[in-house]
Amino acid sequence: MNPAHPDAATLSPEECARYEWQMWHEGMGEAGQLKLKNATVLISRIGGLGGLVAYELAAAGVGHLILAHGGDLKPSDLNRQLLQTTAHLGQPRMESILRRLEELNPHIRLTGVAENVSAANAGDLVGRADVVVDAAPLFQERLALNDAAMRLGRPMVECAMRGFEASVTTFVPGRTGCLRCYVPEVPPTWKRQFPVFGAVSGTAACIGAVEVIKLLTGLGEPLAGELLSMDLSSMRFRRTRLPQRPDCEGCGGGED
Repeated sequence: MNPAHPDAATLSPEECARYEWQMWHEGMGEAGQLKLKNATVLISRIGGLGGLVAYELAAAGVGHLILAHGGDLKPSDLNRQLLQTTAHLGQPRMESILRRLEELNPHIRLTGVAENVSAANAGDLVGRADVVVDAAPLFQERLALNDAAMRLGRPMVECAMRGFEASVTTFVPGRTGCLRCYVPEVPPTWKRQFPVFGAVSGTAACIGAVEVIKLLTGLGEPLAGELLSMDLSSMRFRRTRLPQRPDCEGCGGGED
């Protein structure tokens, strides 16, 4: 993992007090907390989904968060982007994102990238992280992130939602397939505009954050190669094994 602090081998008294309750979990303790402190996580898009992932990981003490999201705040963002405020309308989103997370946890390192992930920057960003979180709405970004994660051997937590439906899965290079195994290219009918409830985004985000914590600490069992689908209108949940295509351009089908 990438050291986030010069004192990454220890926890300060303030950090021990902050993370005390999660360190009580069996198998976590100081050793597990140090794994979080020494980790770097890249999150693509810090909106309704990624913003809550970032918030939960910052609260949990992940030592370094790399946050990628461009553009200025619009009124329509405020029903779900909980790191933003009404007073920040018309200003760069990243300014508010960094300020709010710094206010939450001054013990972690934050790197703000005021642009969206693309084929041009994905390799550099992914190469700096231990785990990648995809919370982007556009498949161009999602596939670029996927390709870089598979190429560089980084696990990727995939979070998505639409209306009352949400899903989370985790791709592990060499163990599972990848996003391109079931979405090989940008769907021609996909549109940026779709219904969004902030609470649905937050539900998927919290599950995604748990997946990251499990990957970094070794606790629990990640959704490796399985899609957790949620229909929150009826509170129905199901797990589906995802395909692994041997001819996949992103991962070559994994080795599961």
